[in-house]
Amino acid sequence: MTLEDFRTLVGRLQREIPAQFESGVASLEVSPKTVPHPVRQDVYTLGECVPLSWSGNGADLHSKIVLYYGSFDALARQEPGFDWRGEAWETLTHELRHHLEFRAHVAWLEAYDWAAEQNFARHEGQVFDPVFYRSGEPVADGIYKVDDDVFLELQGGRTGEGASFRWHGRGYRVIVKGIEPPAFLTLDGLADEPHGDAVLVLRKKFSLRDLWRRTAITQRTVVVEPIDG
Repeated sequence: MTLEDFRTLVGRLQREIPAQFESGVASLEVSPKTVPHPVRQDVYTLGECVPLSWSGNGADLHSKIVLYYGSFDALARQEPGFDWRGEAWETLTHELRHHLEFRAHVAWLEAYDWAAEQNFARHEGQVFDPVFYRSGEPVADGIYKVDDDVFLELQGGRTGEGASFRWHGRGYRVIVKGIEPPAFLTLDGLADEPHGDAVLVLRKKFSLRDLWRRTAITQRTVVVEPIDG
């Protein structure tokens, strides 16, 4: 199925949704992007509900829903007889449920808004909280998503000069010699990249002393080296 055919299909499915369930949905978009799952090989994110604006009580929340054509196409190439319509309908209704849940969970929205602001500061080279990403969307154990960026906490894989981790079913290694935590290492060279940053986070164990001083945070881009597959 081509991108334009998929857009036509999604448009037809949207017309089948009762209007009351779309209240607050600002737009339904089809993106050509492929979004790999950070952990599981051959698994892709098919859609996403993105909160846009709200005034504080959640009831007037506006969101956009995005379906990723590239992810559907990647799965279709793996699965003979892939049901484009069935998968698109399931993804669309799943993201609509997320929209309704977001409206009901104001505290989560507040935390996510704060995380998005901190991530913007990170991109701009400004001061930011070193654990802000934990207020984002949990994807898997030790992995969080804020906007388009994915943050992977290093889970005991640091040995000597290098640190190892897994991404989309494959093992990788980066050189971390001389890098002191807390550090945010943007990963360059992943075989299946997200459409934002993939960031390996070297966490620091904070002490009471850190409450009275500003912690220096290292940010840099590092080239990954595949270690299997």
